[in-house]
Amino acid sequence: MDPVLVRAAESGDLPALTDLYNHYVKTSAATFDLEPASLESRRQWMSRYADSGPHRLLVAIDGGAIAGYATSGKLREKPGYLTSVETTVYVHPDRHARGVGTRLYATLFAALAGEDVHRAYAVIVLPNPASIALHARFGFEPAGLFREAGRKFGRYWDAQWFERPLP
Repeated sequence: MDPVLVRAAESGDLPALTDLYNHYVKTSAATFDLEPASLESRRQWMSRYADSGPHRLLVAIDGGAIAGYATSGKLREKPGYLTSVETTVYVHPDRHARGVGTRLYATLFAALAGEDVHRAYAVIVLPNPASIALHARFGFEPAGLFREAGRKFGRYWDAQWFERPLP
């Protein structure tokens, strides 16, 4: 079996990335989006990322297909937040527990090591022990709990913020 390849996202990845994200929109509280994203809205989302700099979109390729993706995006719009990023990772449901998230984050944080970034943040909707374990492996620690921060599937969900320093 070929190893998982992690690279910068390309425009041709957009349909698969949109399908992957929409899977979680429809089946999970991992995202508080309530309606599936259109290709056009995800094209705009993709345009926020670059092949270099602090704001990246990486994809994992396994067996010729998108196995997952990771991002480091703006934490907030105000300029004082430019040295902070919010990270996220989504893994294809058929590729869970195969190291895809680990490969994505390892590559992402190696790339960010050379950038002017001081802190990384992540938000995990609870419960999600697999995501918490992944983030803990990369040095994330709890930074705050937003109780019943979002409503989806007819119930309220807590959102846990995590943070980690970057070199």
